[in-house]
Amino acid sequence: MKRTIQLLSMIALVITLFSTGPLLAQGKVDVNKADVKGLMSLKGIGEVKAKAIVKYRQMKGPFTKPEDLTGVPGIGGKIVQQNKAYISVGNIDMHK
Repeated sequence: MKRTIQLLSMIALVITLFSTGPLLAQGKVDVNKADVKGLMSLKGIGEVKAKAIVKYRQMKGPFTKPEDLTGVPGIGGKIVQQNKAYISVGNIDMHK
């Protein structure tokens, strides 16, 4: 039974890594492209905050710098600072 649980845990880990791998290129999460699960890989970002980031992004448009995340309800400067090295804002076309 213990081996089965360990095997299932390993499978879940591998699936998670493969599904978030493209979003974590070079160890960074592109907050303009990441889905809820990808955003949840950031420290201090659970499902509720990740959904708030996606909603904010859909309503206000792309983030231009990591600090823009502080405009999302529930995301403060401390969370941004903890994750700054892991946040990417991708390539943004500012002329749209």
